[in-house]
Amino acid sequence: MVGAGGREHSLVQAIARSPQKPRILCAPGNAGIADEATCFPVAADDVAGLVALAKSEEVDFVIVGPEVPLSLGLSDQLITAGIPVFGPKADGAMLEASKIFTKQILLKYKIPTAAAGIFDAVDPALAYLQTRGAPIVIKADGLAAGKGVTVAQTLPEAEAAVRDMLGGKFGDSSIQILVEDCLVGEETSILVVVSGRDYVILPTSQDHKRIGDGDTGPNTGGMGTYSPAEVVTPEILAQIESQIVKPSVDAIADEGIEFCGTLFIGIMLTPEGPSVIEYNTRFGDPETQVVLPRLKTDLLALLWAAAQGKLSGINLEVSDDYTMCVVIAAQGYPESYGKGAVITIPALPENVSVIHAGTARNDAGEVVTNGGRVLGVTASGATLVEAAQAVYAGCEAIECETKYYRRDIGSRQLNRA
Repeated sequence: MVGAGGREHSLVQAIARSPQKPRILCAPGNAGIADEATCFPVAADDVAGLVALAKSEEVDFVIVGPEVPLSLGLSDQLITAGIPVFGPKADGAMLEASKIFTKQILLKYKIPTAAAGIFDAVDPALAYLQTRGAPIVIKADGLAAGKGVTVAQTLPEAEAAVRDMLGGKFGDSSIQILVEDCLVGEETSILVVVSGRDYVILPTSQDHKRIGDGDTGPNTGGMGTYSPAEVVTPEILAQIESQIVKPSVDAIADEGIEFCGTLFIGIMLTPEGPSVIEYNTRFGDPETQVVLPRLKTDLLALLWAAAQGKLSGINLEVSDDYTMCVVIAAQGYPESYGKGAVITIPALPENVSVIHAGTARNDAGEVVTNGGRVLGVTASGATLVEAAQAVYAGCEAIECETKYYRRDIGSRQLNRA
C-alpha cells in the first residue's frame, strides 16, 4: 500500500479483512496504519524507492493510494518490473493531474459537463469572467491537494482567484487555469473500479468540501461524507451510468489509455440532469472511509481481478447499513495550522472506527497531529441518524486541544428524512 493518509488507512483495514489474510506493507504509512501493517519510511513520491522496496520485499501486488505517485509514473515502473499494480499509469493519471485534459475529453465525447474557458494569462481570463458573470468556478489545471478550486460567488472574488492562481499560488499547477460555469445542485461522488472497458460501480456517497457548517468557508480536501447518498435514486444512478460512467470508461479506452484503477467521478445533480465536475484517478478521501465498510465483497479480490483484467462477471455485494465519516482537522486548516498536538483516543463502540490521516508518534510514543486533516471518525448504523449519533459521540470522546470538525455532516439527507 502506497500512501500515508486516511484513504490508505481505510484501504489497509478493508484489505486486512480479506479471507486471503495477506501480509500488508505500507510506505510510508502513519501512526494508525503502523498498528495494522508493516510500515517503511519511503515517501509516496519516491518512485525509485517504492519500486526498489517492492522488489526487495518480493511483494505480489501494489495498491497506489494517492494521486502524486500515479502522476509520476509509479504504476508504469512497477509494471515494467513485472509487479502487478492497482492504479493507472501516468497517461491515465493525467485525468486528475490536468483538469484541462479531462475537460477536453468530456467535451470531445459529449459527456455532460459545464461550459468552460482555458487561460494562461490574466487579462483574457478577466475578460471571459465579464461575459459569464458569477457565481463561477476557477480551477488550477494541476494537482493542488484538493485546494485548487475556488467557487466564487462574486466577480471580485473570481478576479482575485484568477490573479492568485496565474500569479503562481499553486506553482506549476496553476500555469494554466480553467474558468468554468458554476453548476447548481447537490454533489455526489461515484467511485468506479475500472479495468479497460470493464467496470464496477461502488456504493454512492456525498462529500462535504467546505471547512464550515452550512457549506461555508474555503474548499478543503473533504470534511466528512456519508453513504449511501439517497439523493442518487436508482433511476438517477441508471442515468449516471448510461450518460456518464460508461461513456467515460469508453472515452478513456478510445483515447488509447489502458486504465486500471479507480475512476472517481465528481458529479453535480443539476435540474437538467447529472453533470461531471471532475475526474480523480484514485479512491476518494474521505469517501473511501464510508464506501469500503459497506462492501461485503472481498476488496482485495476485487482489486486483484481489475489488475488481472478479469473484472467482468464480478458481482458486488453491499451491506444495507448507513455509514458516516466526520473528519477531525487541526484548527486553522486549510490555511496555516500547527503540528504536534497530542491525541488521546479512548475505547469506542464496535460500530465506530478511527481512521488516521495526518498523525505521527512523538519521541514519547504519543500519537500527535501531523497534518491538516488528522483523523476520520467513521460509524455505521441501521439508519443515517444512528450512524450520525455514533460518529459524533466518537468525535466528542477524542481528546486533542487543536481539534476542529464540522457538526452538520449529512444534514441535507437528515433534513430530507
